[in-house]
Amino acid sequence: MGHSYTPGLTVTEHTVVRRKRLLPIPGEVLVRAGDRITADSVIARTDLPGKVHALNLANLLSVAPDEIGDYLIKKAGEGVCRDEVIAENKPFISWFKTEVRSPIDGTLESASTVTGQTLLREPPKSLNLLGYVDGRVVEMYPNQGVTVETTCTFIQGIFGIGGEAWGEVVMGVHAAGESLTPAQLGSDMKGKIVVCGAFVGADLMKRAKDIGVTALVAGGLHDKDLRELLGYDLGVAITGTERVGFTLVLTEGFGTIPMAAKTFTLLETHAGRKASISGATQIRAGVIRPEILIPHTDHADPAVGQPGSSDVDRGGIKTGDQVRVIRDPMFGRIGQVTGLPPELTRIETESEVRVLHVQFADRSVATIPRANVELIEG
Repeated sequence: MGHSYTPGLTVTEHTVVRRKRLLPIPGEVLVRAGDRITADSVIARTDLPGKVHALNLANLLSVAPDEIGDYLIKKAGEGVCRDEVIAENKPFISWFKTEVRSPIDGTLESASTVTGQTLLREPPKSLNLLGYVDGRVVEMYPNQGVTVETTCTFIQGIFGIGGEAWGEVVMGVHAAGESLTPAQLGSDMKGKIVVCGAFVGADLMKRAKDIGVTALVAGGLHDKDLRELLGYDLGVAITGTERVGFTLVLTEGFGTIPMAAKTFTLLETHAGRKASISGATQIRAGVIRPEILIPHTDHADPAVGQPGSSDVDRGGIKTGDQVRVIRDPMFGRIGQVTGLPPELTRIETESEVRVLHVQFADRSVATIPRANVELIEG
């Protein structure tokens, strides 16, 4: 049987997922292998270096750079307070005295007799690394972090913005083709992950931000509404660091697109349960997809250190698989692969490519380049 090696979009009721949680710089890991953690558990901690402020003492005191040591009151490594005098000259006439005061609370880190610059550093900031998902610690990285494993319902999206979050899943609509309106988004949805159906518009996103919704999940949105939300055109770099007040995950793409029936059904089945969600997306090499994980808290834990089912290489598209079209003119349509001809086929652009045959819900069949579809794994 033929198959096509095509990126897959995983939408499945049951799988085992591992997430590596690492500090940006070395610190202290607070959990051990085998520990059960929750999404908001602090699993590691470190101190981030404070911001550096530079003062050109030579210019401020009108002295040569190699002379600034004679005028410093504070020495390297000593603490300073805001507006505290750290250097001064000693003229014969006090009216001409110059004092240099610290602009921050922090530490005098260094003073260069070559450049005349003094560096002041703000106090370090404590960073707590959270678990992100409910699960079990299965691997340790000393002074760096851990790998967390969870048995869950796992749904990948097409595009997202906003960082990691968690909350209760609530259904804002009753059908995949409906679209939630701003009037239907009530204050009781504060802190929740709201399933919005086929579309989210600018007005709905504004209300979600005002209410304090944790995340919105929808089939699609218009790019102009995304531009209005962000205040700028989003480039091709990785998303996930945007601060818009909530996390957004699109399961289908851009436009008004009914959410895939399987995706909607899974979310509806698990309404009322806690989920973890991330909008981080990268479409270049090293693909990162937005995701929703709904842990199965009543499921027995896998053995520590054993690979989960998400580690298995599926092997590509095969006849009978469900796929989603990811290019116009059939963007967003979902169908079943009915054929994988091995020979090259000439398409409208005059290129010769490998194609597959897809049958849609209306029984129509289309021949589509393999590069224009992605697998819906389940």
